[in-house]
Order: sequence, then structure tokens, then C-alpha cells
Amino acid sequence: MTIVVCGILLLLFSFSNQEILSNVQTQLEEKVSGAREDISYKNGSLKIDSDFWELEHGVYLSIYAADGTLLSGKIPYGFDNSAPFEDRKIRKIRKIQGENSQYYLLDLIYTIPGYGTIDIRGVTSITAAERNFIMTIRLAMILLPLLVILTAILGYYMTGRTLKPVNKITNTVQSIQKNKDLSQRISLGQGQDEIYQLAATFDELLEQIEKGFLREQQFTSDVAHELRTPLSSMLLLCEDMLEEQKLAPKMRENLILLYRKVKYLAQIVSQLLTLSRADQGRAKIESENINLSELAEIAAEEAEEIAISRGITVQTNIAPDIFIVGDETLIIRFFMNLLNNAIFYGKDNGHIWMSLQRWGEEVKGEIRDDGIGIKEENLPHIWKRFYQIDASRTNGESAGLGLSMVDWIVMAHGGNIQVTSKVGEGSCFYFSFPVNENKK
Repeated sequence: MTIVVCGILLLLFSFSNQEILSNVQTQLEEKVSGAREDISYKNGSLKIDSDFWELEHGVYLSIYAADGTLLSGKIPYGFDNSAPFEDRKIRKIRKIQGENSQYYLLDLIYTIPGYGTIDIRGVTSITAAERNFIMTIRLAMILLPLLVILTAILGYYMTGRTLKPVNKITNTVQSIQKNKDLSQRISLGQGQDEIYQLAATFDELLEQIEKGFLREQQFTSDVAHELRTPLSSMLLLCEDMLEEQKLAPKMRENLILLYRKVKYLAQIVSQLLTLSRADQGRAKIESENINLSELAEIAAEEAEEIAISRGITVQTNIAPDIFIVGDETLIIRFFMNLLNNAIFYGKDNGHIWMSLQRWGEEVKGEIRDDGIGIKEENLPHIWKRFYQIDASRTNGESAGLGLSMVDWIVMAHGGNIQVTSKVGEGSCFYFSFPVNENKK
């Protein structure tokens, strides 16, 4: 807006300056041409009417004889009147005494019957006309910044009021995305324009989405809860039957297989129930000061026993006595899920490296393997529930909920987790938790 206004003013001032000069020339021509009517010759002498002496529009008039002698009239103070006569030609004169000014000069040569030739000369100041124009420009240059500042302030205020609903919509969406809270609404109130209609439509959409998620969460929770008791009963029944010494070998083999499958289903139900409660904000976290180093060592030892069957070696580099505030059961599950994942997708006779160190206000660790790795396009999806890169490698012992649990446990403890991987070279999970300073 400032550039446009300045451009318009520049054009206006340019045209105005030309118009002013053109107007000065026109007034000079009219005054000098009209002066002929005020001059007559009577009784052997020139008669000059009183109107000739009026200084109208700043035009000075004077009469000269053919030899250049001044007969009558007025000339500006200090004006150098030595310019030669040139009939009907407007000239710009700079020969000024005492000041650096410019004048327009016009000569009209007439022949007076009975007297002879005379020259009527008109002189008017260009500088006086331009001085008024310059004053206008200076005034504009003073008012323009004030106008720009005022326009900017009003524009900022009006734009802010106009975009305030848009900012509220944006902030609400960002808050929902950050906090994963679908109960939030924009609630702009009553309005007739498109933005208010958009906000109302968005609120209705959020209402429907929230209801859908709540129904899904409730369904998952109800199913998991209902399945938990019969599965527990089936596990106990299988354990009691396996204690029977008189079972036939084939029967025992089938019963062991059944026991494993039921145990697998029970684990799925347990994880689903935990995740469902987390989604509903009902998951209980027993926060206490726990020795993260000891829990990591316990998890590594248990994973090493599982990995023996495939010849996988588990190597650790765990700093002692690192304490954090957290839930011991969930942290154990966190480590075991990551280690089991490394075992399931590792290669036979491979390696798993586990490290845990304290860095300032954080404890940082990693669990790395040299297994099959993960394709880059699959990395964003590994945290999703029931997502499996290669289900055939798990032998039916994983439902794709382990990393979902890992992700939730990390967030619930204020930590962070990332993964890098290369196909054929292995994967590495990096994680961090805030350190508790109250007890070591």
C-alpha cells in the first residue's frame, strides 16, 4: 500500500508541477495580450489605462520603445532587464540579481498608429509558483509517514480481528494434534460469515469423530475385559492338566501347543486392555523412584535366555544406579518388548547390543541388532497397532502390539523414542527418559 500510494503521489506531483508551469505561462500570455487594450495614443502621447498597473497573478508589465527605452511599467526587484526582445516567445530567464530565481518572460511587439512600434513585456516568477508547490510536497512528505503508520496500525488491528477466528481454529487443531484430545472444540459462537460456518462444521465433525473413537475404545475395552477371565481360566486348566503324569505323549504335545496359544491370546488381550485404558485416560501408572539400570539388566538376562535358541548374543553396556520416576512393571515391559522385537527380527547367530547411560538431565539408551532391518517406507508405521512388517517371522508369537505399547510407555513417562534401520543390516531404537534427581 505504501509503494502504491508513493507511486500515485509521484505521478500526481509530476503532473501537478507541469500543470502549474503551464498555468503560469497561460496567465502570462493572457495578461500580456490583454495589456494592448489598455494602451492608446492621443494628443501626441501614449495613454495607459489604470488596469495596466495592476499586479494580477504576479505578472509584471512594462512598455518599451523600439530602441529598448523603458517607457512605463513595473519590473520585479533586482530583475536583469537586459534580455533582447523576441516577439511572442516565452523564455525562461535566470539572470537575477541578489537571488537564484527563475522567471518567465514574454514580449509582444505592437505598432501603435500615430506613435510607432512598442514592446509590451510581461515577467512572472516561476520560483514563486514552484515554492508553493514545494510547500505542498513537503507537507505531503510529512503527512505520508503518519498516514502509513496510521494505516499500518489500523490494518494490523483490523486484520488481527478478521483473522482471529482463523487463528483460533488453527490453535485448536494444533492443540488437538499435540494433546490427542478430541474433546476440544473451536466454539466461535454465533456468526453468519463463512469462517463461523466452517468452525461450526468442524465442531460437528469433531463431535462425530470423538463419538466414533469412544465407541471403538469402549468396544475394545469391553471385549478385552470379557476375554480376560475365560482365557485366565483356560491357562489355569492347561497348567493343571500338564501336571498330570499319566498323559499320553501326543496328548501332552497338543496340550503344550494349546497352552502356548492361549498364553499368546492372553498377552494380546492384556496389551489391548492396557492400550484401551490409555486411550480413555484410565490407565494407572504407579510412579515411584525405580532403578532403571537394574531393570535393564533383568530384561537383558531374560532376553538372553530367549535368544539362546537362535544363537543370538546379547551384549550390554549399562551404567549403574540410574534412577527415574516411573512404573516398574511398564518399564520392564518396555525393555522386553524392544528386546523381543530385536530377537524376532534378528538373524540366527546374530547380536543384540543394549546400552544405557546418563547424559546431563536425561538417561539415554539404545537397543540395536544386526537383523533383517526395516524398509524406510515402513518406519512411520511400526508404531501402529497390529502392524507387522513380516508376520511369518514371528511364528504366531506376536500380534504387532509390542511397539505400540513401547510408544505409549515412553510418552507416559515423558520420554522420547526414535528408530533408524537399514535393510539387511539391522535396526536401532534410541530412547531417552528424564532423570530423577531426588534419589540416586
